[in-house]
Amino acid sequence: MTGTAPVPFTADDYKDRMDRAARQAADAGLAGLLVAPGPDLVWLTGYAPPAVTERLTLLVLAAGREPVLVVPTLEAPDAEKATGAPALALRDWTDGKDPYALTAALLGDRGRFGVSDNAWALHLLGLQQALPGTSYVSLTDALPMLRAVKDAAELERLAAAGAAADAAFEEIRKVRFSGRPESEVAADLAALLRRFGHSQVDFTIVASGPNGANPHHEAGDRRIERGDMVVLDFGGLKDGYGSDTSRTVHVGEPTEEERRVHDLVREAQEAGFRAVRPGAACQDVDRAARAVIADAGYGEYFVHRTGHGIGVTTHEPPYMIEGEERPLVPGMCFSVEPGVYLPGRFGVRIEDIVTVTEDGGRRLNDTERGMVIVD
Repeated sequence: MTGTAPVPFTADDYKDRMDRAARQAADAGLAGLLVAPGPDLVWLTGYAPPAVTERLTLLVLAAGREPVLVVPTLEAPDAEKATGAPALALRDWTDGKDPYALTAALLGDRGRFGVSDNAWALHLLGLQQALPGTSYVSLTDALPMLRAVKDAAELERLAAAGAAADAAFEEIRKVRFSGRPESEVAADLAALLRRFGHSQVDFTIVASGPNGANPHHEAGDRRIERGDMVVLDFGGLKDGYGSDTSRTVHVGEPTEEERRVHDLVREAQEAGFRAVRPGAACQDVDRAARAVIADAGYGEYFVHRTGHGIGVTTHEPPYMIEGEERPLVPGMCFSVEPGVYLPGRFGVRIEDIVTVTEDGGRRLNDTERGMVIVD
């Protein structure tokens, strides 16, 4: 089962994104944007180089100017096939030529530019040497909300990715946990994500018993035992957009304390979700979820932010954390994932992806949030 193929993005979609990025850069006082291979380049142009190498590939965006993609000549045929290619100009360079001189001619000798976070230092240093009068700032610092508000087609893909992750959970809860290594269950989860349409699996956390107190535990050789709480956190990309969900299951009947902590986290997750509405600050979601846990006396055991954005990557701005005062806007998508982690004992995390609507929020995950008993 992979579901219905999404409506493809068009050259006009990519043109609109590039135009918007260039305008936002100008509004932020930047001379332009320099986008290296990675999620930003895919989102802006639909182009992912066949391999990321030491050869310079760079998208140059500036308000009022045609977008230009600098590519190695041997990769130009691939770039020309990208859906967004009709909306930009290609400038190719051959081995033995100076790609920084070619790029410098597009920038001018002064100005401050936003640079995608995953640009290689090799290339940034090459540009600085060619243009000593320029300066640079990371794209996340300069335009953190560039990809944050999703359009209808993007929301459709995120919803489909969430539904696929939900389908994987419904299947994994049927398998045997007791007596098996965490790594085997993690492999089952990865296979299920692929079965339900994911092209890329980013993580499959299976954290049993005391390992559950480590929020980013890597599934290992520990054998899951009856009586264990097991944190499941898994996600990846389907049709280019991310999924990320967490549920905490129990092998056999839980203790009264385990039920109480699980119910507490579920209550906190619900409070965080209900805080989602247009105009609320990102930190309001964190505050709502955190207050429930703190009021119950477990505040010191909630050790991470309440949420992160999701889109063409599984972690991106905005972040639901104290101090983030940016307002929520319809179309933003992010996780709401409070947790309680008791060192040496167990952990509980419950996570849904949520999108901001015109009058509140909508969950993109809808599997059971109450205690699930597994074998």
